[in-house]
Amino acid sequence: MEKICFELENVEVAYLDKEILKIDRLAIHQFDRIGIVGSNGAGKSTLLKLLSGKVQPTKGKVYRHVESGCFEQLEAPTSLGADPVLLGKLDIPKDSVHLSGGEQTRMKLAQLFTNYYDALLIDEPTTHLDQEGISFLLEEIRYYYGALILISHDRAVLDELVTTIWEIHEGKVRVYLGNYSEYVVQKQLEREQQQQAHEQFVKEKSRLEKTAQEKMKKAQKVAQAGRMSKREANALPNKSFMTKSKGTSAKAMQRAAKAIKNRMEKLLEVEAVRENKPIVFRQSKATELYNKFPIMVERFTLQVENKLLLEDVSFQLPLGKKIAITGSNGSGKSTLLDFIAKKDDNLIISPKAKIGYFKQMSYHFTNDATVMQFVKNRSGYDEPFVRSVLHSMQFVGTDLQKSVKSLSGGEAIRLQLCLLFLGEYNILLLDEPTNFLDIYAIEALETFITGYEGTILFVSHDQQFIKNVANLQLNIHEKKLIQN
Repeated sequence: MEKICFELENVEVAYLDKEILKIDRLAIHQFDRIGIVGSNGAGKSTLLKLLSGKVQPTKGKVYRHVESGCFEQLEAPTSLGADPVLLGKLDIPKDSVHLSGGEQTRMKLAQLFTNYYDALLIDEPTTHLDQEGISFLLEEIRYYYGALILISHDRAVLDELVTTIWEIHEGKVRVYLGNYSEYVVQKQLEREQQQQAHEQFVKEKSRLEKTAQEKMKKAQKVAQAGRMSKREANALPNKSFMTKSKGTSAKAMQRAAKAIKNRMEKLLEVEAVRENKPIVFRQSKATELYNKFPIMVERFTLQVENKLLLEDVSFQLPLGKKIAITGSNGSGKSTLLDFIAKKDDNLIISPKAKIGYFKQMSYHFTNDATVMQFVKNRSGYDEPFVRSVLHSMQFVGTDLQKSVKSLSGGEAIRLQLCLLFLGEYNILLLDEPTNFLDIYAIEALETFITGYEGTILFVSHDQQFIKNVANLQLNIHEKKLIQN
């Protein structure tokens, strides 16, 4: 029998009177491989910190029966040493003082895998990792002998490594058996069942309303028939019985109608499934490009601080296409985007090009405007369309009235992406746009990219994301740009 590694009983976590998590009971066993999904702010990282002991529950108990190793997305590497073999395998520089984002992630992975733990608690390990780093991660965990609890926005990684999905929604955890793709199938089945239940609810409510109306009409007719003139009433035999009979019949019908209305009120209402309408970002005449290749390069060499990144490369980026740039950490992907954004003299860029640029950085707004005002003032689209775009990126209800300067880091990133797609641009440069997004926001971004009529050049290591949106893939390898 598998031993229990963690138990949560009647656990509640609240911050400033806001309930983050409410868990009646959950247990993690020795060989469980669990992927945690949910929107930004749902409580995924909080749940992982509960398990590690870094966060204490407001109520309830968390029992830890094993020692666990932890990987946190936003923490720098510790001062602990790491296995030299792993450091070499991950190509981590010996000078660990000035490490890039990708190198820091690699160092943290080397430190995590240097020792064996009965359980691994891992939060977004693929952020800043190139494909080689992701392959290393998969190899290390694929045959890991212990409990794995993993938060990741990389759907391919979840498919490869987990056999159970924990979905966090409104503080509750729902358990789905299978990997991420199997979870998606189950969620789709739930939506179909909900839609069927909604249609049944509407049909039954309509039937009851019609029946109640018919009963009331009959009651009114009977009541009207009972209100005859004195002369007509005196002419009828046994007139007392007839009047009472009609009065009783009318009241019976009214009671029946009222009973039907009571049944209608007790019907369990099932909401319709919200269908996401396709979002299309139209190009205005002012921003329309006619060059078949708005960005061209001939025999271009890219060098930064004595480091040669690209040597004698030529390429043409076709109009209206979504082009992915891939390559290992430090190969020059972000630097190439920088040169294009600045319209470097060595590049041939259409004079009508209006370039929007999403950088790998933390965004922060200082404006006092609300989210809705801020976006409307910077977009030519009408308010209903702007609302639908913001809703896709999880700005709903009172979120639209938040001041932009009060937004969290994740919210600011999502808002910046909305601004780019709603802005007056015809070329977008996106540098690792999925890094700090949850899966739902990534899927919304895929919808944005698919519905964008301009040209998009993006850097990503997320294979599922690339597969879903890219028309063309260019890989930087050995200082050359190769079309895959």
